[in-house]
Amino acid sequence: MKNTLICLIGFLLITLVACNNGIFSEVEIPEFDFPESIIFNPKLSDYNIFEGNASDLIPSSDFELLELSSTLFTDFSQKQRLVKIPSGTKMNRLNDGSIDFPDGTILTKTFFYYNDERDESLGKRIIETRLLIKEADIWNIATYVWNEDQSEALLELNGDDTNVSWIDSNGNNISTLYHIPDENECIACHQSNSEMIPLGTKLRNLNRNVERDGNSLNQLSYLQSVGILGSFEVSMVSEIVDFKDASNGLADRARAYLELNCAHCHNPDAWDESANEDYDFRYETTLDDTGISSNRNRITGQLSDMEMPFIGTTLLDQEGVDLVTEFIEGL
Repeated sequence: MKNTLICLIGFLLITLVACNNGIFSEVEIPEFDFPESIIFNPKLSDYNIFEGNASDLIPSSDFELLELSSTLFTDFSQKQRLVKIPSGTKMNRLNDGSIDFPDGTILTKTFFYYNDERDESLGKRIIETRLLIKEADIWNIATYVWNEDQSEALLELNGDDTNVSWIDSNGNNISTLYHIPDENECIACHQSNSEMIPLGTKLRNLNRNVERDGNSLNQLSYLQSVGILGSFEVSMVSEIVDFKDASNGLADRARAYLELNCAHCHNPDAWDESANEDYDFRYETTLDDTGISSNRNRITGQLSDMEMPFIGTTLLDQEGVDLVTEFIEGL
């Protein structure tokens, strides 16, 4: 009896630790039955995304780099985002500030870690590349896991876990059990009104200066100049700040963090489980309508317990938590 009790207590402690590290969750993700309009190829190389050695992540001529002002936290991983628009078509601006992507669009997001962030020349380890492909007005999603020699990535819809270690910019050795989401986990976040959608690639989050061919220029203007973004006045598009840039206002930074890390689940059109809560973290929502003021302790607690972001974190983003906490405590 004593041994049984000890085992039970040990199991409960392991479970609590696992929960606090984002491995388990009290919320069960249902089996989504969203329509699909394509069958994904078995190998990432089938899409000709990269030229030369794939591990160099040099985009082929069909793909354009996309850079966001603020990004989703995923265990401190680096990310490369690319887009391919079919010849003769364009991305178009919608009145709500989102983008209307044509059929045949491919969006890619590749997750990787530099071996030593202080010296990128020491190489990197690529973990996964996620694809969103639009066909017949339906977005389809899939994940490709890179092999050990970094020469290829293979289709993996059932998720996976892999140990990752790196040295951060401060010289700290960090390691974690990185979680690659399964197809259903991806759908949990990438949905609006029960349809698949892209995340992050809103015009306001792309409305920033980038370096192209040695020149600094507005990214939206650049995409227009290469013929893949429709014509409109870029000055009409709002901006979202980089929440890591301390020169921006605290409120704008905190709201940007919540937009990129939490709003895809916490808005009225999201997955029912999260949409039914009292939050609306979208950047354009007025503060009075976000639910932030009336749920201060709950929000900071959920961030600290790594319940937000709901998927993709085994490490605490202390800098992000501190940012939002400072903002909320000042209300």
